Amino acid sequence: MAMSFDSGRREAAPALYRLLADSAMARAALGACGFPIAILDAAAPARPVTYVNPAFEVLFGCRADETVGRGLGAAVFRGDEALVHRMLAESGARRTVKAWAKDGAARHVELTLGPVRSAEGQITHWVLAFSDRSELERLRAELESLRTIAAAA
Repeated sequence: MAMSFDSGRREAAPALYRLLADSAMARAALGACGFPIAILDAAAPARPVTYVNPAFEVLFGCRADETVGRGLGAAVFRGDEALVHRMLAESGARRTVKAWAKDGAARHVELTLGPVRSAEGQITHWVLAFSDRSELERLRAELESLRTIAAAA
């Protein structure tokens, strides 16, 4: 009996090592990613943030310890948790939304949503990637202003 247990432990160790190595690699990749990323817990009713990468912290001015455990709406959508739940419930993976940094500055972002599913097909987490479109929106507004001035002249 002890022989089969030891044999099972030897076979499980490489799988555990691979799992831990893959997890460490995924964390390093997310941390090094230049796009702001947040991960939400889909199993909890409030959908709290479980992870933000350094790019998220820079874009929104929120440290990870200020964001993790809270709702994303509280962190970047001025408390509008219902907006987050609506976006997660809708089928579109991409959308342009207005978010706010900790200092109150508006951020026009393209938000991409991706579900993470369990082996049974249930959504366990949501991965949200943000692309800052604030400069593009500023330039669009400036162009529209110039068009209005030119039309009036």
